[in-house]
Amino acid sequence: MKYELGSVVIMKKSHPCGENLWKIVRLGVDIKLECVNCGRTIMMDRMEFERKLKKVVENEK
Repeated sequence: MKYELGSVVIMKKSHPCGENLWKIVRLGVDIKLECVNCGRTIMMDRMEFERKLKKVVENEK
């Protein structure tokens, strides 16, 4: 799937706040995601991210 900095993605498991939409804040070897609902951030390596990614909702233009 094609994703870039600022993309909003849906992950397989939702965040404890109930939202499963995440915004990509940082790309590199590790990927930093920010919850769209509560603003909490998490980091995961690219392999784990691609395994848990369900769908890319929108790309920032």
